[in-house]
Amino acid sequence: MNVIKILEYALEREYEGKRFFWENASRLQNAAAAGAFKAIAEEEQRHIDFIAAQIAAFDAGVSAEHPNLPQAGFFAERAESENIEIAVSEAMVADLPVLRMAYLIERDFAEFYAQMAAKLALGSAAGANGEAQKVLEMLAKWEAGHERLFKRLHDQAFEKYAEMPWGG
Repeated sequence: MNVIKILEYALEREYEGKRFFWENASRLQNAAAAGAFKAIAEEEQRHIDFIAAQIAAFDAGVSAEHPNLPQAGFFAERAESENIEIAVSEAMVADLPVLRMAYLIERDFAEFYAQMAAKLALGSAAGANGEAQKVLEMLAKWEAGHERLFKRLHDQAFEKYAEMPWGG
């Protein structure tokens, strides 16, 4: 299995995710909702930087340093502590499809990284594949945290929608 190709594909998906969050942040009318999407876009940029560094290291045949990134779930915990979830869920009723797409993007990222890590684990746990497996597992955890956040936001917004006279 070509680790570089996996990471290059992952890098393309991260760019797409960043673009999705950034473009949709400018479309949202609620400041808290737009801020949450911008924060995720910035987080996706950190993932891009991280993956690019991993590709460069694997190309050079060295072990890449792991940058000081927040632990998995950092953004979700921050959102909870700042009550972003309540503001976003109320504001996002009109934008339920966008929120669902955000959840699906993050779910796809998490599943892809987890599947690729599992394939590497079956092949070889030593050398470059072992390092790549760790990188992919780390990315899977970060994306799973985003997935959980957007799933909660989607479900909360859907509940708000169902409470409305036209929603139920």
